[in-house]
Amino acid sequence: MHDHASDGLSHPHVFLGAQHAANERRTLAVVVLTVAMMVGEIVGGLVFGSMALIADGLHMSTHAAALGVSAFAYYYARRHAEDPRFAFGTGKVGDLAAFASGLALAMVAIFIGYESLGRFFAPKPIFYNEALVLAAAGLAVNVASAWLLRDSHDHHHGHDHDDHAHDHAHAAHDHDDDHHDHQHGDRDLNLRSAYVHVIADAAVSIFVIVALLLARVFGWVWLDPAVGLIGMVVILSWAYGLLRAAGAVLLDMTPDEKLKEAIRVRLESDGDFVCDLHLWRVGPGHRAAMASVVSSNPRPAEEHKARLADLPGLSHVTVEVLKCPHAD
Repeated sequence: MHDHASDGLSHPHVFLGAQHAANERRTLAVVVLTVAMMVGEIVGGLVFGSMALIADGLHMSTHAAALGVSAFAYYYARRHAEDPRFAFGTGKVGDLAAFASGLALAMVAIFIGYESLGRFFAPKPIFYNEALVLAAAGLAVNVASAWLLRDSHDHHHGHDHDDHAHDHAHAAHDHDDDHHDHQHGDRDLNLRSAYVHVIADAAVSIFVIVALLLARVFGWVWLDPAVGLIGMVVILSWAYGLLRAAGAVLLDMTPDEKLKEAIRVRLESDGDFVCDLHLWRVGPGHRAAMASVVSSNPRPAEEHKARLADLPGLSHVTVEVLKCPHAD
């Protein structure tokens, strides 16, 4: 068996994202901002009697915890990137952190919903002016956090499918669609969770401000716990999306069906047959592929891998060549 882009007997397995160091610094900066605002919102919500503000603060606390885990994951993955104990490197450490964050988000969302329902039946007085100031400050922190993370969110590392990948009917999809799918699979889930989460926090902060204003003007006290329930739904929705995306990576689900099919088509040229093919993600922007090729005229594995050399995101390729049992 041979490994792509290596002629030696050994090769590195460093599959960290291209923006790993920058994302680590941005995440740490956002942690500091978020923790400061989280404390202010929770304390202010308790003092001023706003469940919606407490809900936003608790949501921000999960955000701070998730970002803290993400920051540690960046550090751990970087420090152990060349540790031989990790068969395919530490590129998935961030995905593990994202999955843990999703679980924490789901649990806090349920707690917020429980507390908000209690406020419907036992309303408490709200100090509107003070609560509005803190909610506005929370929104400002969320906007600042999104700005800090903006450059790296959804960043993709410039590879384009080559024209040869589309010279067959089985891969006759439009180039832009293929490139979009490749980009989607290159996302750093650590950073994706941070960016989308601060946007969700900003939306919840806006709901809080609107609820407090309407409750103060019209006396609709029920709006405050209602916004807490809306926050619960938003958080649960985000938690589900994060768990689904991170779980797919951790369980080695195929990240790009079009890329997998392109690999199969290329390896099956000249009458060869692919009897086994696996494609999985080993880090942001990095995929590993393993294939068994049955051939009546076996050639060196390097020749088969050369056909895949210009496909995007293939950082580790293993090809096994088997002689067809029915060949002369």
